[in-house]
Amino acid sequence: MKKTSIKDIALRAGVSLTTVSIVVNGRAKQMNISESMTLKILDLAKEMNYTPNQFAKGLRTGKTNTIGLIVDDISNYFFGNLAKIIEEEADKLGYTVMFCSSENDEGKSRNLLNMLVDKQMDGYIIAPTLSMLPEISKMIKMNKPLVLIDRFYEHLETNYVIIDNANASFEGVEYLIKKGHKRIVLLTNDTEQLQMQQRLEGYKKGLEQYNLPWEESLVKKIPFGMSKSKLVKEIKKNLKDVEAKIDAIFFTSNNLGISGLEALRDLDIKIPEDVSVICFDDNDLFRLGMPRMTVISQPIKALAKKAVKTLIKQINQEQNKEEHIVLPTSLIERASVRTIS
Repeated sequence: MKKTSIKDIALRAGVSLTTVSIVVNGRAKQMNISESMTLKILDLAKEMNYTPNQFAKGLRTGKTNTIGLIVDDISNYFFGNLAKIIEEEADKLGYTVMFCSSENDEGKSRNLLNMLVDKQMDGYIIAPTLSMLPEISKMIKMNKPLVLIDRFYEHLETNYVIIDNANASFEGVEYLIKKGHKRIVLLTNDTEQLQMQQRLEGYKKGLEQYNLPWEESLVKKIPFGMSKSKLVKEIKKNLKDVEAKIDAIFFTSNNLGISGLEALRDLDIKIPEDVSVICFDDNDLFRLGMPRMTVISQPIKALAKKAVKTLIKQINQEQNKEEHIVLPTSLIERASVRTIS
């Protein structure tokens, strides 16, 4: 079915293309178009299911009412929910969101960012990879409205909305130690991304504060980008190395936690009888599975709302300085951690 154009409306209304364009772009009063003609054109546009081309409109007005969003993986529980709430909040304010998944691929992430900038979005919400720094620095110099979410660059002056990763990780380790655990495996991603480095720092701080020795062999780093089956296999291999020596496992992301549960099942390691388990990020599987998983829950709704609010303030030129928003997490105690007397 052919999409209705301004030309179609002009033919039905018996007026020029320019008159229709002025009305549908909200400039009728400014350009002295009569109220009766304005209503006629708007009624025809509604009857004919006219929808404006936001990108073409952006070339004329400088505004497209669109927001570009780049996250690691839209299918991931955390990022999927984050994107959904960002879309809902943006929609309330009249903005459409274009989603992209970087898959933590440095080359792809830079190409996606350049593509979104070329499409002249009004603003950008980005969970950045390490390699995006040059592009994001350039965007800041060009005064492009943007907010970094989930992670940021320590020496770059820009808006960000994050959680307190180091303290959240510390609280998870502290919880395990207070339950009597002394040999805690940290199973994390092998990456220089700031949020994962901060979770590692929180783990170290927990051990140090409770006078437990740092053991390199208990920190297991898993490469990004593995398929689900390879990830399970890799976790099994890492856990076999230390299985007899540990009493708890701390997974630093929900994708590691999900694959970790499968790996533990394959190894016939029972939770919490053989090993206690805690995971960063919540997930329906953790809440509904047996045993139900103790987690460090991120405030996804608050992260999304704060990011959209901060971005819209920039777009509307209502922001005087950068906003650095750091939100707390909450530890949800369930059945996957036992007490060791």
